[in-house]
Amino acid sequence: MPEAPPVRMVHLGIGNFHRAHQAWYTANAPDAAEWGIAGFTSRRPDMAEQLAPQDGLYTLITRGGTGDDFTLIGSLAAVHPSTDHAAYLDYLRRSEVAVVTITVTEVGYLAGSDGSLDRTNDAVQADIAALRDDSQAPVTSIPAKLVAGLLARRSAEGGPISILSCDNLPENGALAAAVVRDLAADVDNSLLGWIDQNVDFATSMVDRITPATSPEDRVLVARTQGYEDASPVPTEPFSEWVISGKFPAGRPAWDESGARIVDDVTPYEQRKLWLLNGSHSLLAYAGSIRGHATIDEAIADPECRSWVEEFWTEAGRNLILGTEAAATYTSALVDRFGNLRVRHQLSQIAPDGSRKLPIRILPTLRAERAAGRMPVGCATAIAAWILHLRGKGAPVKDPGAEAASAAAADPDLNRAVEGVLRTLDGDLPSDTDLVETVRDRVNLLMESP
Repeated sequence: MPEAPPVRMVHLGIGNFHRAHQAWYTANAPDAAEWGIAGFTSRRPDMAEQLAPQDGLYTLITRGGTGDDFTLIGSLAAVHPSTDHAAYLDYLRRSEVAVVTITVTEVGYLAGSDGSLDRTNDAVQADIAALRDDSQAPVTSIPAKLVAGLLARRSAEGGPISILSCDNLPENGALAAAVVRDLAADVDNSLLGWIDQNVDFATSMVDRITPATSPEDRVLVARTQGYEDASPVPTEPFSEWVISGKFPAGRPAWDESGARIVDDVTPYEQRKLWLLNGSHSLLAYAGSIRGHATIDEAIADPECRSWVEEFWTEAGRNLILGTEAAATYTSALVDRFGNLRVRHQLSQIAPDGSRKLPIRILPTLRAERAAGRMPVGCATAIAAWILHLRGKGAPVKDPGAEAASAAAADPDLNRAVEGVLRTLDGDLPSDTDLVETVRDRVNLLMESP
């Protein structure tokens, strides 16, 4: 069994993706023995309850086309529930803790449509009040947790630190910086100068399809490896990580374990968000409407495949990296999506479309309309989401979709389309040709067998 390395990183939002991606890259770095991770769960403590008795050890099941590879990962030195705020602050006070990584999904940053902190959010308001009263008070939102940690670090003279976002968001480091700075200004304005001098907000693009753990995965590990693992992680062979940051307090040698360190993540993040995540959303809604449960089932459906390829053509010709890079990437995506042994559930991808579609679909839609083209693939994705909001296909799990759901419920389809488009971008309903195209795609999907 690998020994737990000393804690030099903290991770917020520990789940399967972090364990298949950042923790895996760290475990494979040549200096892994020096870089342990203290992981904190999101709201539910399940992961801590499963991993703490195992000293943070877990099995990564890499599912290739012909078989499984099993790797015991030991980079998690400690695992805590999100409620263990005292432990979190203790780590942030330590000068040897050099990096905080984050995987909290798009909604976890609590940003408004303009990219600034959503100060109307109840959790944000409660956390600001709590930190004003006591800088060590327990808080629940990610922006407040980061500010609380930075307050503790400044007080302890812990020195510089990097905050590295690993979520599927464009310019995720800049977004993390914006919400942290906004909340810091409301709690203790003097912290802003310290942040400018000591905090590096790094950016990254992350790519590895990682489904949820099933009971069968646990049985498989016990049968083939001869030990019990309460929380193994299934994932695909492909993995990519592109990072941009200064890391003033140091970082693991991720570049020697396969990560790419660059000056600008944008071209890679754009490629991944538009081509992989955009088609994932399209398949989550359209595929589930057609009765499919997983990505491999949906991409094997010729109708779904044609819609995805239509969308890929539209997105690919607007990428910074160009159409050739898009073609190479989407060719690999066909194989990745078709991996029968990964079984990525559409219901796992479908939540929070109100936050995902503006990032994954709208950039291509706007670029195509500006070029005078009608983006039928984008229209299909939006049409499928409208039907999803009307109760078709995967269940709706989207706290931010209240207005969109109300609009989608309008019995007049034209008004429903206009209303949903308005929630995505207030200018879209004035594009009558786009409204007509989305409406036609809704009708097409409703006729779908």
